[in-house]
Amino acid sequence: MKRKKPIYVETFIRSDLDTVWKYSQDPKLHEQWDLRFSEITYLSKEREDDPQHFLYKTNIGFGMSISGTGESVGKRENQTGKVSSLKFWTKHPLSLIKEGSGYWKYIDTNEGTKFLTLYNYNPALGIFGKILDLLFRPLLGWATAWSFDTFRLWLEKGIPPHLSFCRSFIFYIACFILSFIWIYQGLVPKILFQHTGELDLVQSIGWFQGYESVLLYLLGLFQILFGLTFLLFGRWKSLHILNIIALLLLGIAATLSDVTTLLTPFNTTTLTIAMLGLSFISLLSLKDLPNATACIRKVPSRRE
Repeated sequence: MKRKKPIYVETFIRSDLDTVWKYSQDPKLHEQWDLRFSEITYLSKEREDDPQHFLYKTNIGFGMSISGTGESVGKRENQTGKVSSLKFWTKHPLSLIKEGSGYWKYIDTNEGTKFLTLYNYNPALGIFGKILDLLFRPLLGWATAWSFDTFRLWLEKGIPPHLSFCRSFIFYIACFILSFIWIYQGLVPKILFQHTGELDLVQSIGWFQGYESVLLYLLGLFQILFGLTFLLFGRWKSLHILNIIALLLLGIAATLSDVTTLLTPFNTTTLTIAMLGLSFISLLSLKDLPNATACIRKVPSRRE
């Protein structure tokens, strides 16, 4: 069977080549920014020119990890930069990768260093592994690109990888909660259970006599679609600004239509303030947040 398309990731780091080399080749520094590896250990060599063997481990949660072995099979220097080639393999029963190979390339420029990788692998677990690889390969490519941008922020702006991880976790949790609330508010009280109060609220306005249920259904559908945008386009500042404006308008309208809602537990006002806070948190977190799409993912037609 024909091998799948290799994973390619390229970024530009405004730092000198020696620094980029050090922070990517030193195992204790490398494991800090690369999502693919939780631990990297170099094994001792008998001779200086022997290939460098190393052990790697990736934590997958619930106290479990996948381990494997790698080997640096060559390093060369030229006038424009350096290349580090390697191969890796594992027999771990949970690994979706059987074996693979690739290289890292460092290209020196006047403004900084072009840092790129290209690698490929054979899936493990037979036919089942090849099916899972349809999802795993894009995820691994995303993790590589996200890690490269985290690495760039570390060297360019001094943002430690662990801080980037924490800020990203906070940001994505905020976007997920916003998405969940909008989808829930659209699906449950407006589409599935209209007679829990939402329908009475629309009927009390008196503007849509006979069409209140249809209007509520359309509003629910709109809220669901709006909620999904936080999963797809959560990094758009304009989305969170629109969310803040919408929440303020809806909160004011709901309060004016029935001021007694301010007295009920978990009312519209408290929900609105919580959602406003999540959007403000998202906006504050967006600055210098690692972004996989900031990297080049397509192999150039002309290789350098």
